[in-house]
Amino acid sequence: MLTSCIGEESFENSNSGNFEALWEVIDRQYCFFDVAEKEYGLNWNIVHDKYKPLAEACEDDAELFKVLGDMLGELRDGHVNLTSMFGTSYYWDWKLDYPLNFSDSIQRNYLGNDFKLTNGIKYTALTNSAGTDSIGYVYCGSFAGGFSVNNLSMMLLELKNAKGLIIDVRNNGGGMVTAAESLASSFTKEKIHCGYIRHKTGPGHDEFSEPEEIYLKPSPGVIWLRPVVVLTNRSVYSAANYFVMLMHEIPHAFILGDATGGGSGLPLNTTLPNGWSVRLSACPMLDAKGNDTEFGIAPDMRVDISNIDWLLGRDTMIEAAKMLISEYYDKKAEEKAQ
Repeated sequence: MLTSCIGEESFENSNSGNFEALWEVIDRQYCFFDVAEKEYGLNWNIVHDKYKPLAEACEDDAELFKVLGDMLGELRDGHVNLTSMFGTSYYWDWKLDYPLNFSDSIQRNYLGNDFKLTNGIKYTALTNSAGTDSIGYVYCGSFAGGFSVNNLSMMLLELKNAKGLIIDVRNNGGGMVTAAESLASSFTKEKIHCGYIRHKTGPGHDEFSEPEEIYLKPSPGVIWLRPVVVLTNRSVYSAANYFVMLMHEIPHAFILGDATGGGSGLPLNTTLPNGWSVRLSACPMLDAKGNDTEFGIAPDMRVDISNIDWLLGRDTMIEAAKMLISEYYDKKAEEKAQ
């Protein structure tokens, strides 16, 4: 998390002053104008001319808060919001037009009542699609807290007899990138290149530093090198999106489900003249091929929970992941027989 002050120009505490302060800090500091322009044709200057008269016409702070929140919604970025005594403005449409692809009730059919819990991660052993070998199921619903090496190592040791692992991050809205790195580092025995980060170097929309490489280093604890299937849905966001980006570069990992929600920019905090807090995306992260992941990461295999399975209490995505792991060993057996 970064902090900043409104630019060198001083703005008065008025409808017009707060509007101009907010528009300018976004104009100078926001990092996804080029992506937004390509994705849906955003023009920030047109946004200025559209919302300025609306802001100046507001009769009280409540109206102004709504207008400024609506203006920020033009960025279509869940990391951008405005906070005041009236609450916090959010842009939710980045996920609302997609299927849920997750149910707590259905998940309970797989976790059961004897699952184990470590630092917020739930895990248990499932049987594969043939009903024979076990497959580890790990649900990580948040990266808000950190994971110790000992906790993660103990979990993997508990699942040591499993032929493969399902890492479920559906509905994980993010948290700390360090927590995402800690979990991902348990699946590589060597340092691997996973992406890039850039920093703003000036007020221009295209003024950035050269991309700095992001590497994932192996955990000093237990390393899992058997097959891993990562389950995703559109509500995978921010640090969870980053986790999927990291796992995408691990050779024995496979991403299954729906596209993630994105949110790949590290946020910056600042304040308006009236004291309202502003959060915006300031440092873009790119995948290993240099692609922006702000609007989500596509899975290796698209799978949705079917309507029939939903009614039957079955998770189509978990079942598909179990089958993938079983097929991996079937293929290995065939290769060995040849």
